[in-house]
Amino acid sequence: MLAGGAAAALPLQEDFAAVVAAPLERVFAFLDDHRRLSGHMSKRSWMMAGSTMSIEADALGARAVGSHIRLGGRVLGMRLFVDEVVTEYLPPHRKEWRTIGEPRLLVIGPYRMSFDVSPLASATLVRVSIDYARPHGWLARVASALLGRTYARWCVRQMVRDTIAAFGEPQTGDAA
Repeated sequence: MLAGGAAAALPLQEDFAAVVAAPLERVFAFLDDHRRLSGHMSKRSWMMAGSTMSIEADALGARAVGSHIRLGGRVLGMRLFVDEVVTEYLPPHRKEWRTIGEPRLLVIGPYRMSFDVSPLASATLVRVSIDYARPHGWLARVASALLGRTYARWCVRQMVRDTIAAFGEPQTGDAA
């Protein structure tokens, strides 16, 4: 269950959308592999403070409601961990997952993420969204106030940009 229990507990939101030059089924299959979808977390970057996180899915491969995805690692010497569960799985159009328990992250707390893919004439519209709350603890809340939105925005944009890179240049950019 999502920490806090209700969607109202996730007051902050970021999303990013773009057109991907590939058929809907191929785009969904790419996004449906969490090693690729969360690949930006396993690469060293300034947003990860030069660190990486491992990504593991259960035997269901995060391809069924109730399936788990776990991310773990160290950032700035602190052990981070998050357990996610797939809550909606509607191939080839939509997938949603959310944290369970209290995630051990630096700048965001509990969250719900999703991606939606919609067919266009010769391409696919991809939208990745995150709804999240600030973490608990005064230091984490300060860090979240300073960096949480930037991190959440980076995360959804990287997921879409990695998808674009896998299939070719987008036909459009930001979408509201």
